[in-house]
Amino acid sequence: MSRHVAIVTDSTAYLPARTMERHGITAVPLTVVLGDRALEEGTEISTRSLAQALQKRRPVTTSRPSPELFAETYRRIAESGADGIVSLHLSAELSGTHDAAVVAARDAAVPVRVVDTGMIAMALGFCALAAAETAEAGGTVDEAVTAAEKRAAGTSAYFYVDTLDYLRRGGRIGAAQALFGSALAVKPLLRLEGGRIEPLEKVRTASRAIARLEEIAADRAGSAPVDVAVHHLAAPDRASALADRLRERVPGLADLHVSEVGAVIGAHTGPGLLGVVVSSR
Repeated sequence: MSRHVAIVTDSTAYLPARTMERHGITAVPLTVVLGDRALEEGTEISTRSLAQALQKRRPVTTSRPSPELFAETYRRIAESGADGIVSLHLSAELSGTHDAAVVAARDAAVPVRVVDTGMIAMALGFCALAAAETAEAGGTVDEAVTAAEKRAAGTSAYFYVDTLDYLRRGGRIGAAQALFGSALAVKPLLRLEGGRIEPLEKVRTASRAIARLEEIAADRAGSAPVDVAVHHLAAPDRASALADRLRERVPGLADLHVSEVGAVIGAHTGPGLLGVVVSSR
């Protein structure tokens, strides 16, 4: 490796493969359990297969990486020449991934700083990129952690889902909160708050909810330099149209990423998901 500090994240960051390769970022995969089969996110299950399974109401659960997988990852990175590792993961409120990384870090051959970013999807991805850019510039482990935490503090994530049933089934939102979306068949808007998925607003129709999602994201972006990510699950046309409108509405837009979420987040949100991540530079 060309730098001394290596960056590790997990598969829910949904960074483009080329971006990860360019910055030398390693992603540890979470697992999706489909029926009696345990499949690694990103390599062994496609989002199309997941969406079909959810639509057929097949049992789908998710699982964190094992501490042993993290230990092997840290060992391999240390052997490649890194003398420090920053390991950045999705919110500990939503997954045990952070805890598994902490267990593995205790016996790593080089110092490992494990960080609960409180983020998911490209909200996590932007944190990993900030840490990687700092490391590439010769930054220390502490400096890379600071860069990631600063990016997290300036990042917001908003979501539209067709139904809260999937989040309720997976325990990511409470039964009382699920009623928020089922009453009068309203369409829920959600946000990431304190590492948890929380209700934001309820809107009467899908079209109005998506328009409101756009408005909230544009207002959050303001005119300062920002990066934006638009996520979806089985809704590429909606995502593309939303991205086009945000290009027009966000004057400080630097980078815009449009991507389908992977199977882990998709299992908890269901088909029809639209998400917008706004991250201040």
